[in-house]
Amino acid sequence: MQTGFETDVASIHRKIDLIDPVQYGKTRNYTDGAVTRLSPYISRGVISTRQVLRRMLEKGYVIRQMESFVKELCWRDYFQRVGQHKDLSRDLRPSVQDARRAGIPSAVLTATTGIEAIDRSVEGLYATGYMHNHCRMYTASLVCNVGGADWRNASQWMYYHLLDGDWASNACSWQWVSGAGSSKKYYANQENINTYTGTTQRGTFLDLSYEALVQCHVPQVLAETEVFSPDIWLPEGGTLQVDSELPTFVYNYYNLDPAWHAGEKGNRILLLDPSFFRRYPVSRTCLEFALALSRNIEGIQVFVGSFAELTERRNLATCHFKEHPLNHGYCGTEEPRDWICDAVTAYFPSFFGYWKKVSAQL
Repeated sequence: MQTGFETDVASIHRKIDLIDPVQYGKTRNYTDGAVTRLSPYISRGVISTRQVLRRMLEKGYVIRQMESFVKELCWRDYFQRVGQHKDLSRDLRPSVQDARRAGIPSAVLTATTGIEAIDRSVEGLYATGYMHNHCRMYTASLVCNVGGADWRNASQWMYYHLLDGDWASNACSWQWVSGAGSSKKYYANQENINTYTGTTQRGTFLDLSYEALVQCHVPQVLAETEVFSPDIWLPEGGTLQVDSELPTFVYNYYNLDPAWHAGEKGNRILLLDPSFFRRYPVSRTCLEFALALSRNIEGIQVFVGSFAELTERRNLATCHFKEHPLNHGYCGTEEPRDWICDAVTAYFPSFFGYWKKVSAQL
C-alpha cells in the first residue's frame, strides 16, 4: 500500500527543512493548510520534537513568531508526560459523557455517515494511514458526543490505522473530545466542518446551532453500532546473529531512531513483542511502515518475541533501550527520550499548566 510517506532519513530531514512554522500557525486547522506531516516519524521515534524545534531555531525563527507551532510540538510532549503518570485506558477525569453505548457507529466504520468531510477522512485513513488532526476531532465528536458511543473502542480503531499512532496522544485526544479527560465535550457543527474542510454541505444532522446540537438525539444513521475487533499481523522472525560480548541496543515500535548510539559497536535488534501488539494492535500497513523506517538503522535485525525470550536465550550482555511507559518486562539500561524541556516532568491536569512551565524555560 502506498501511504504517501517516505521512509528514508534524507527525505524525512528534507521535510523538516521545508517547514514554515509561521504559515503553519496561520493555517494548520484547515485540511489544506501548511501542516508538517512529520507526526508518523515523531511517533515512531525516528525524529523528536526537540530535534524539529532546534532545526527551526537554526533557521532563524524565534519562539515568539512561531509560538503556535511550538505549542503543537509541546502538546505531543505533554501527552507523553501524561502517559508516564496515568493509565490512559481509564477516564482521566470524572466523565461528563452520558450513558455510553458499546462499540462504534457502523456508519463511521464504513464511511457512510453522510458528512462528506468525515467520510472522506475515514476513507483516507484506510487508504493512507493519515487523518488531519481537525478531522480526528470531528470524527471523535461524531462518535462519542453525537453518536453517544464510548471513546475506548473507537480510539483503538483509530490508533490501529494511524501511521502516527501514539497511544498517549490518541487516547488523551479522544478523552478530551468526549469529556472523559476535560471539563466539557467538544462539538463541531456543519458550519465549522465546512469552514475548515472546504465542503459546502447544508441540511445535515450536524447543520444545527451548537445549543441545538448538544440537545439532539442520536441520529438514525448512527444508531447501529459494532465493536471493532482488530486483526494482528507480525512478520516472521529471522535467525539472529549476535555477539554476546557486545552491548545490545533494543529498538521497538516507539523507538526507531537511526541516530541512537550510531557508530557504536553492538547488536541492534528491533523487538516485536506479540503480547504488546495484542494489547495495542496496529494494522499491517502501520507495522510494515515501521519496518521500512527501521531499515535506516545500520545492522538492524528483527526479533519476534518477548524481551525475556530475546535476552535469556541468547545470553546477551547489557541491553540498552529508551524509556517508554509501554515497555513491559524490559530490563537493563534505560535511557531517556528526547524532550523539548527535560526539566518539566510532573503531571499537569491541563496542557496550559504544562505550557506555562515549559514556555518559561524556552
